[in-house]
Amino acid sequence: MGPRRPRSAREAALLERAARHAPATVRGPTTSADQALVVREARGSRIVDWSGNEYIDYLLGSGPMLLGHAHPAVVAAVRGQLERGSTYLLANEPAIELAEEIANAVPCAEMVCFNGTGSESTFFAMRLARAYRRRDRILKFEGAFHGMSDYALMSNQWTAAPRDYPRPVPNSAGIPRAIEGEVLVAPFNDIETTAALIEAHHDELAGVIVEPLQRTIAPRPGFLAGLREATTRFGIPLIFDEVVTGFRLAFGGAQEYYGVVPDLCALGKSISGGHPISVLCGRAEIMKLVDPAAAARAESGHVAQTGTFSGNPISAVAALATLAELRKPGVYGRLFATGRILMTALQRLLDDAGIPARVTGEPPAFEVWFTEREITDFRSTLAADRAMHARFTALLLERGVLKAHEKFFVSTAHDDEDVRLTLDAFASAVDALRERDGNGRTSV
Repeated sequence: MGPRRPRSAREAALLERAARHAPATVRGPTTSADQALVVREARGSRIVDWSGNEYIDYLLGSGPMLLGHAHPAVVAAVRGQLERGSTYLLANEPAIELAEEIANAVPCAEMVCFNGTGSESTFFAMRLARAYRRRDRILKFEGAFHGMSDYALMSNQWTAAPRDYPRPVPNSAGIPRAIEGEVLVAPFNDIETTAALIEAHHDELAGVIVEPLQRTIAPRPGFLAGLREATTRFGIPLIFDEVVTGFRLAFGGAQEYYGVVPDLCALGKSISGGHPISVLCGRAEIMKLVDPAAAARAESGHVAQTGTFSGNPISAVAALATLAELRKPGVYGRLFATGRILMTALQRLLDDAGIPARVTGEPPAFEVWFTEREITDFRSTLAADRAMHARFTALLLERGVLKAHEKFFVSTAHDDEDVRLTLDAFASAVDALRERDGNGRTSV
């Protein structure tokens, strides 16, 4: 793909305008201003910036583009709906059909409701659990990301100085101090500590929320099953945040892939085809609280859960087209094969170069950590060399490979040529990491 071209005058001007009026839109794969870019277009597995650089895209919009960019089936479905209107705030056939498809695919999904973002669905899941249990506190796992609500922004992957369990750390300014008292934090993959916390606080807990694949840390055998057993013992709703894993690890999501079924589940990203949609689904006994007619007869009362664009037909037809593609024979086999080749090759290259590193996750979503330590939970990631990771990410970008700052997302659009070029970029970037400075240290 050739070396990265220098930033063009047009792209520089666009970045300057964005920094002046919309700074949150200025993003790159690292925090370095030199890595920021402005997208001109994207198709399939490739993305092109306004300097004319083409990249093999493993960012995928932070995951939504599981089929790749501008997939013809999704584009056709959206185009066909546009002339019939884009949003109604009323029942429509695409949304009803999508709810049925999700209920048939996702093991826990007896009832379904729609939202616009993953943050909304995780937030509403916690609200539902509180209404159902008539308790206030939520237990989450250190290092997990559940969106941008005040409850979710506690002890996520941005935590620099963890506190003793179960005390949370706020990850943003502007969060009311009172919220800290409503969130408990446990260590992922440690069922003994987690079960003890649940037992000690069971009478205060409204629910337990978990990413079944936490970022790119896979659950140890028995961890999710143990979590299911501990929550069931005390009648505490178990919430899976499958905004990333839903329809990515399997058609039935992480619930199918890992064989553990929660009470509530938030879905998003993978079904969206790049359009704003998320899903909250779960057991009818809990989900019925969002139905004003049914909830009016329940002691717990009605749970407010709506949004102006929730269930809009544009997002619904995009999701239906996406699901139709994912149902085709062999799709998940090819997706996993592609990711497995990339993971295995990257680990081998780093091992052969003598660079301490761990490649973790599952083939559709994985990451590399520059550390000798086994990665099992958030605190083990703190031992990783983040400067080397940023350098590796920058080296890949220079070689035409774009990744997220914390993971590689693999799409069904990544083909054999993409894999070949990516492996070449991996090898070249690893060689650059091997270079030593005058003191014999790895250059970062």
